[in-house]
Amino acid sequence: MVERIGDMPAGTVGFRASGKLSKADYLDVLEPALHDAVESGELRLLLVLSDFDGLEPGAWVEDAKTALEVSVGHRSAWKSFALVTDVDWIAKATRVFAWIIPGEVRIFDMGALEDARAWISG
Repeated sequence: MVERIGDMPAGTVGFRASGKLSKADYLDVLEPALHDAVESGELRLLLVLSDFDGLEPGAWVEDAKTALEVSVGHRSAWKSFALVTDVDWIAKATRVFAWIIPGEVRIFDMGALEDARAWISG
């Protein structure tokens, strides 16, 4: 499940995600918000991931499509990405692949959510 975080600083977009992500999570929540952000010229993204059980089969295609359209197609719009999680393997994987994520990347523990908000707002 993914939900948009409503009380984000101006110029930022935030999501809370947990469990298994579905195709609807991408189509209804992630993609519209990310497209709006990159079309405004700058994307400063906060993702709070409390637990992760993977992607449902239909979500794999949407994940790849979103990555290509938003990450590759609008690479210059990405300014920063803050991942807030205590899911160890997600934090490690993000560190390993941070070099392909556009913009600056930082990983925060769940207890540092307010630090992540402050950092992402630039």
